[in-house]
Amino acid sequence: MNATQEKLKLQLEQALVAAFGADFAGLDPILVPASNPKFGDYQANVALSLSKKLGKQPRAIADAIVDKLDVSEICEPPQIAGPGFINLKLKTAYLEAQLNEIQADTRLGVPAAKTPRKEIVDFSSPNIAKEMHVGHLRSTIIGDSIARILEFQGHDVLRLNHVGDWGTQFGMLIAYLREVYPEALTTANALDIGDLVSFYRKAKLRFDTDEAFQEIARQEVVRLQAGAEDTIHAWKLLCEQSRREFQVIYELLDIKLTERGESFYNALLPKVVEDLEQSGLLVENQGAKCVFLEGFTNREGEPLPLIVQKSDGGYNYATTDLASLRYRIQQDQAKRIIYVTDAGQGNHFAQFFQVARKAGWIPDDVELVHVPFGLVLGEDGKKFKTRSGDTVRLRDLLDEAVSRAHADLKTRLQKEERQESEEFINEVARVVGISAVKYADLSQNRTSNYIFSYDKMLDLKGNTAPYMLYVYARIQGISRKGDINFKELGNNAVLLQHETELALAKYLLQLDEIISTVGEDLLPNRLCEYLYELSKKFNQFYDRNQGVQVLEAEEPQRTSRLILCDLTARTLKLGLSLLGIQVLERM
Repeated sequence: MNATQEKLKLQLEQALVAAFGADFAGLDPILVPASNPKFGDYQANVALSLSKKLGKQPRAIADAIVDKLDVSEICEPPQIAGPGFINLKLKTAYLEAQLNEIQADTRLGVPAAKTPRKEIVDFSSPNIAKEMHVGHLRSTIIGDSIARILEFQGHDVLRLNHVGDWGTQFGMLIAYLREVYPEALTTANALDIGDLVSFYRKAKLRFDTDEAFQEIARQEVVRLQAGAEDTIHAWKLLCEQSRREFQVIYELLDIKLTERGESFYNALLPKVVEDLEQSGLLVENQGAKCVFLEGFTNREGEPLPLIVQKSDGGYNYATTDLASLRYRIQQDQAKRIIYVTDAGQGNHFAQFFQVARKAGWIPDDVELVHVPFGLVLGEDGKKFKTRSGDTVRLRDLLDEAVSRAHADLKTRLQKEERQESEEFINEVARVVGISAVKYADLSQNRTSNYIFSYDKMLDLKGNTAPYMLYVYARIQGISRKGDINFKELGNNAVLLQHETELALAKYLLQLDEIISTVGEDLLPNRLCEYLYELSKKFNQFYDRNQGVQVLEAEEPQRTSRLILCDLTARTLKLGLSLLGIQVLERM
């Protein structure tokens, strides 16, 4: 809730008590943004909900509330509409004062969290010896944006990359490495990740068809778990080569992560099983140690167990996730732990969360959140794949976006008969291409599947990154044309005289509410919607009457409009940065 809404809510609560007594203290006045701007900016609907309790008509209740309501510093006199809606319209002078206040604030009026907390965002999480593909796109982009927003709010955020760097597949890979590529055991540069992926497929084929090789691979797993020096060396080589390629992607996307793979928790797994056993939750089932869950059944309708130790003594993902959860609570002291994965893993998280709660490992002040997301689909509505049916490599997808942005820019420059350096063209293409991919993903409600379309995401019109970047660059163009340094506008006053100025002003003042909301519900598309609407409102302000007079206006309107331009640009830059998107001064 933004500062204005909080003030109005408080005044309404006080009016309720003044009108109907102390029994109504703390009652929600049901204050919401007005459904239609012609009725005002906010609407309190509490009168309708009190009719039965008070035995009065809602309109009479609304009259009594308004009679005790003092919002004169913020609003025009309240109006009662329909059966008892209390409509509130913000005063122009109040809006001007608010804008003048945030003008000097680097945070644009967004307060830091009153009680900062330690938050962990677990995202991206590719598997070692496999390339990052389109399936990793959403976790990486959504997780990064959530982390950026929480960091901006002032929380202490640990960005964790829970990579798949342990398990039986490494026995297979190390065995095959020894056999066909022994020189790779002595240098980290003998293979690149492309070869390694092909190598993984060959190793898997060999493992699936050769029983003798299967046994050798199993022995390598035993050696790996026992810490045999040469096996650990081979494992490290595989991990390091994967990391180097992952880092290329992360640098392209401007993603910062702390890697803490599955191997990090390896030594903690026996204690997880031991503590579950002591708590009386473990049940042996067909040789495996399990915890039976409430609300989960198999096809036969029988209770479904979560296996924490397999019949051969090995551990699985659930055991590692339980160990990592305990570490994050006990050692990292996290108060909210956020897992960003595809929706298909929803049951897994519900299950191991339930086990941890049953075991009493989750303190009352710790919140666990699974942030699910849908699939990336092709334009045919099916799972996004290459023409040959393979999973799309993330590197290829990003390179293609930049390449298309480059071609679009070249065409536009030709039409405009503009000459730009190759360095300028390459930089704009990089920013536009990467931003387009990020924004196309983040602008969708993450819980839904979305269709990946280069044409749509690179469009200069509509709810796209290029549209937002263009609006920002347009504002910077005003400063260049008028030789204006926005930072030198000083503490001049904003004067709102036209409807488009008022509409833009009101929207600028909603930034704090949007960021607060996204920090709670973890839906970055809400911030995208806000920035898109802000961009449209700026263009309406700029374009009215064939172009609002900004540089040519008389003072003090000229400076006031320049301040509105600057506040819009700063809001766009801040909002886009929280989505992981870089702005451009020129396009």
